[in-house]
Amino acid sequence: MRKLTYLAVFEPTKTGYSIYFPDFPGCISCAEGYGEAQKQAEEVLGLHIYGMEKDGDEIPVPSKKPQVDPETVDGYIVSLVTVFPDLVRNELDNRAVKTNLTIPAWLKETAEAQGVNYSKILQVALMDYLGVSQYKDLEK
Repeated sequence: MRKLTYLAVFEPTKTGYSIYFPDFPGCISCAEGYGEAQKQAEEVLGLHIYGMEKDGDEIPVPSKKPQVDPETVDGYIVSLVTVFPDLVRNELDNRAVKTNLTIPAWLKETAEAQGVNYSKILQVALMDYLGVSQYKDLEK
């Protein structure tokens, strides 16, 4: 399983910390306390990498030395943040999402009278129709 580690800059603010990753412009977050900021940093980095991979963008090689923005306020902390992109992708790709569908009224009434679970029926039918397994494979 892949493990990626990048440098994050935790900048103190009046209400906590703002977080940015020099290797990922636009990958930012904020939190009230440092512990929460660490968790937020892991989450935002995982989501950012997930989005880049979905878009086919190249993931940068981690910098050895942080390029701290010159406008960063004094008292900042540079820390390593580690993510497991395969776990993030598995969680996001297999989350339940809502979708609408249209069926005849008589079919809906008959199914409801028999306690049919529409979500389960549709999932099973789609997987059978598409010839795919229960969960999206972790390996790409």
